[in-house]
Amino acid sequence: MSTGSEATTPATTGTPSALQSEHGSTRIAETVVSKIAGLATREVNGIHALGGGAARAFGALRERIPGGTTNASQGVAVEVGEKQAAVDINVVVEYGVSIADLAKAVRRNVISALERMTGLEVVEVNISVDDVHLPSDDDGRDEEPKKLENPSRVA
Repeated sequence: MSTGSEATTPATTGTPSALQSEHGSTRIAETVVSKIAGLATREVNGIHALGGGAARAFGALRERIPGGTTNASQGVAVEVGEKQAAVDINVVVEYGVSIADLAKAVRRNVISALERMTGLEVVEVNISVDDVHLPSDDDGRDEEPKKLENPSRVA
């Protein structure tokens, strides 16, 4: 699982961690890690959306269904071991932001949130920028349909 050159697989053995003690162990599900990573990514200014085109289209449909909710882990893939996690995130950025600075901010926020909330060591956060959202992409979405000046007359 890596969009870079070499993947780091989360370790599953070794020294004790906050998730393991002589009284038992705590296992964090991949869905929990992916939701936290997705929410932490969305908190960063300059992120327009998460996921590739098809995932965003399905997400938009899901949100329009009564009772439908936003999928917090859309665009996020994770591998979780006993003590470590690796994260891959697909994003759409706002036009005009520095992608390098945005990627640093996303990494910092995701690592901080995951390590604070789960106790897992985050070994890598890979970010794929799939698209740039242009301000013109929003034009006309919330407008009412144009009305004919004289609807009885056909040109």
